[in-house]
Amino acid sequence: MTESDCLFCKIIADEIPADIIHESPDAIAFRDINPQAPTHVLIVPRRHISTINDLDESDTDAVGQLFLAARNIARQEGFAEDGYRVTMNCNAAAGQTVFHIHLHLLGGRNFTWPPG
Repeated sequence: MTESDCLFCKIIADEIPADIIHESPDAIAFRDINPQAPTHVLIVPRRHISTINDLDESDTDAVGQLFLAARNIARQEGFAEDGYRVTMNCNAAAGQTVFHIHLHLLGGRNFTWPPG
């Protein structure tokens, strides 16, 4: 998949609408259209990186910014103290369906382990 075919790159470029709740120079966050919890937000780096396997040391700050955004959004949404889940899938066998790395921030309900 090329960046021009990437759903998340199109959202970042304002070519596809999304319910955006956070923007920074490094990341954008929007509500998932198929939520798995009362709050389900996708946090995406602005730079296209297909999978975790494609990361290198120069991506350290960008990935760190995703987690800081997750923390801030959890506070903003009011469930930081109760708890929340943050996950990132890598490749199809793990459930990755859009090949642009992204964190799933889920909150507003209790979670079990293992996740399934």
